Amino acid sequence: MNNFSPNMLKTFNDCPKKYYFKYIQQISAPQRSLPFEKGKKIHALANYYLRGDDISKLEKTLNQDENTTWQLLKSNEYFQKQYINSEYNLSCKVGDYWIGGRIDAIVKDESGIYILDYKTGTIPKNPEMDYQTMVYLLATDAYFKDTYKIYFVYIDLKNNTNIKIQLTNELKNKYLIELKKTCSTIAKTTEFKKVESNCKYCECQKFCYSLI
Repeated sequence: MNNFSPNMLKTFNDCPKKYYFKYIQQISAPQRSLPFEKGKKIHALANYYLRGDDISKLEKTLNQDENTTWQLLKSNEYFQKQYINSEYNLSCKVGDYWIGGRIDAIVKDESGIYILDYKTGTIPKNPEMDYQTMVYLLATDAYFKDTYKIYFVYIDLKNNTNIKIQLTNELKNKYLIELKKTCSTIAKTTEFKKVESNCKYCECQKFCYSLI
């Protein structure tokens, strides 16, 4: 496999065995429904809203918690910038491998291009070096061919904060080295070992031992 998404890279980094189950054996594990459904609903609303669709009927279906989150997102400063695209697939080649994924939204102003990623849950502990940040910044930079400054913005709806990361030449080189290394490691792996320390909260835990 020579095509990698941020989730695939994160999963392998957390636990190669989990990667094996999800992306090689393609075994689906159940997820907690409430946070997952809330996130799906907010992302869908954001996509329709940014495209200019009438969302008034959909807004009436939100419960109080969902509406509070949605109002925070709708009033966010980055949602006021010029819309380019949303729920958009972008990819680029890094060495011998393709990386990419679906971006929540891309907007712009006179300062540059902003990749928006809205989180109803937690944001990464190290946002600058998260695989999602790396992949989306490089893919967007490749698409616009160095004609704009590129920023990645995590919109943290849980804490009502924004974290902005600019793609610099230094970061770009770090990302390329890290992604080439990780993709190459995955491609060459033949024994997908379990990381025991990550088992406690893993959704694969219930069937992991029985399938080994």
